[in-house]
Amino acid sequence: MKKKSKRYRKGLEKVEAGKVYPLQAAIALLKEMPAAKFDETVDLAFVLGIDPKQNDQQVRGTVALPHGTGKKVRIAVFAKGAQVDEAKAAGADFVGHEDLIKKVSEGWADFDIAVTTPDLMKELGRLGKMLGPRGLMPSPKTGTVTREVGKTVKELKAGRIEFRADKSANVQVPIGKKSFAASALMENAQTVIDGLLKAKPATSKGIYMRKCVVSSTMGVGVPIDLKEYTVVV
Repeated sequence: MKKKSKRYRKGLEKVEAGKVYPLQAAIALLKEMPAAKFDETVDLAFVLGIDPKQNDQQVRGTVALPHGTGKKVRIAVFAKGAQVDEAKAAGADFVGHEDLIKKVSEGWADFDIAVTTPDLMKELGRLGKMLGPRGLMPSPKTGTVTREVGKTVKELKAGRIEFRADKSANVQVPIGKKSFAASALMENAQTVIDGLLKAKPATSKGIYMRKCVVSSTMGVGVPIDLKEYTVVV
């Protein structure tokens, strides 16, 4: 087993074994931990009480982080006509139609989010095997299939992010950078939690949010007390 760094061990000493922390206290503790040599991303990781194998228990959605993620998001827009100019004016990094579809079909996927218009979804269907496993396929559920491509690109650039439960009912969402003020991380975290609560499937039973940990890229996870967010059916 690889030996943990001195910085990691110092951070671990700050987390009391078996204790769960209120959200505000958890973020404050994370901010106190020794810093890495770069501005680490801060994530919230959840274990949900759902059965991802059931189609009616999928958890997926988007939230607009009030303080953004601190990361530059590369957006590819599949569009034609006037919406090409609209997407470019809004700041999309890559815009195109047949040329962009061809490029992606040949293996290129150097972007973080894909946006398209409803009329092109059929054409994008052949990219599903490539984009789907990477979580890059546009979807109406996340608002990335839209006629308002300009508005969508602006929102995504400003901090709108997608969350999605994986096959093990886990959700991991970035809420900013460690350099952010604790208050900004707190507001972003609360926004994500609220979004997950709204996305709760009506058919899921028992405790919805089972576990939650906040951590930085190279740091120690701090368990969060979910009592005030507990939803039981």
